Amino acid sequence: MYSNTFGRLVLGLRSLKAASSCAATRRAASRSGFSWAAVWRQRTLRQQRSACAGMQQTSRSASHTTVDPGEVKRFQLLANKWWDEEGDFAALHAMNDLRVPFVRDNLLNAQTERHPGKPLAGLRILDVGCGGGLLTEPLGRLGATALGIDPVEDSVRIARQHSSHDPDLRDRVSYRACTLEELSGEEEQTETRFDAVVASEVVEHLADLETFAICCGRVLKPGGSLFITTINKTNLSYALAIVAAEYLLHIVPRGTHDWEKFVSPVELERLLESNGFLVQSVQGMLYNPISGAWSWTNSTAINYALHAVKQGDGAEDSSSPLGDQPEATHG
Repeated sequence: MYSNTFGRLVLGLRSLKAASSCAATRRAASRSGFSWAAVWRQRTLRQQRSACAGMQQTSRSASHTTVDPGEVKRFQLLANKWWDEEGDFAALHAMNDLRVPFVRDNLLNAQTERHPGKPLAGLRILDVGCGGGLLTEPLGRLGATALGIDPVEDSVRIARQHSSHDPDLRDRVSYRACTLEELSGEEEQTETRFDAVVASEVVEHLADLETFAICCGRVLKPGGSLFITTINKTNLSYALAIVAAEYLLHIVPRGTHDWEKFVSPVELERLLESNGFLVQSVQGMLYNPISGAWSWTNSTAINYALHAVKQGDGAEDSSSPLGDQPEATHG
């Protein structure tokens, strides 16, 4: 899907982007009187607390619900800002340039029928943690029957209101204020499973990844695809996704992310494969705060996208080939 030539070009530009980003970070830090030493001391203390008795893993695996009340409250306060393309969710709007083709192309690789103009026609897609519908809408415009779910009722209200202005979406896109586990527990779901589940920038906000993986398996057809974009758990992701993005450059509001909830590609792959999925590809993503654009990269050290397929009858035939996508490194 993504040529090796393009991959080499991205890597060639990466050092220039990183230099520009670091320069912007240093300027922002000097203006705000920001103390890196204080930030790292705080992070060290958090790691020490988390290490005591495996605190983080235990809390996430024992809750049996994907919903974190603190996260719901935080996004409730931001619900009216979803469709401000220059506001708190500007980076998510820009991410559509990568994540929409990522979903589309991997699904098309598994399809034999072609629908010109509406390439995803005939497919049912579930957008978990849809927010205001930033990803649900473009999937609907590609022809998919898309259902967006979110536990934040105000976000769902905004999503419905926004999609109602586009007649092309009225029969393709719908929303529900509910959790993934509530949807997966409905009896009717056994007859109307989805061809794909998308959870973009969601898993780092969940209370229990095990419950998430189990519920995704329940709502997917055998051979169905699971698409995830999230943030790796590395020192670099802490420095850039939290310190720089939240406190220095104000790309997202302070408190949006908790580093302890970040998950590495290796951990996520292990979790998914223990719950009946086969991971097809993992690809790094890089955000440039100067241009406001995303690009693909071989490094998964900060952001990454993952595509997995639910195993079952015919799953082997439905898994999409890797094609000429550059091999990702878990670094």
